[in-house]
Amino acid sequence: MDRAQKEKVVEELGQIFESSGVVVVAHYAGITVAEMQDLRAQMRAVGGSVRVAKNKLAKIALEGKPAAKMGDLLTGMTVMSFSEDPVAAAKVCEAYAKKNDKFVILGGAMGDTVLDQAGVKAVASMPSREELIAQIVSMIGAPASSIAGAIGAPASNIAGILSTIEEKAAA
Repeated sequence: MDRAQKEKVVEELGQIFESSGVVVVAHYAGITVAEMQDLRAQMRAVGGSVRVAKNKLAKIALEGKPAAKMGDLLTGMTVMSFSEDPVAAAKVCEAYAKKNDKFVILGGAMGDTVLDQAGVKAVASMPSREELIAQIVSMIGAPASSIAGAIGAPASNIAGILSTIEEKAAA
């Protein structure tokens, strides 16, 4: 790899570290190509990506970034998983680590907060952005449906009473 290629990789990694909601760093020694492709496919499905890069280049890219302390995690054969959604990459990595014991999560970063293994697990247990939006929408819609039910209930009660009176009068 020549100097221009290295500079391009450092620039790409810098953009990843700045724009990603979460970056998860893991060891992947012993993982087959098929297993890595499976991880990449799972990450793509949630809008994330997986990147393998030289640790030295990643550390250079981290210089001056909010998550610069994450550089301590970059030792050995590391893979970085990232997504704009602050929870998606952590969820996929956590689920993948449960299935594959060769994939060992070291930690990561969420904005300027450096995460350890427990931190990544905690982020993975949080609801995703879409789940939070769905919960908020359902909470907003619940009072409206309750009001509509309350307004409609007396009318149905009156209709029931009137039909009962009609039936008695007819009998």
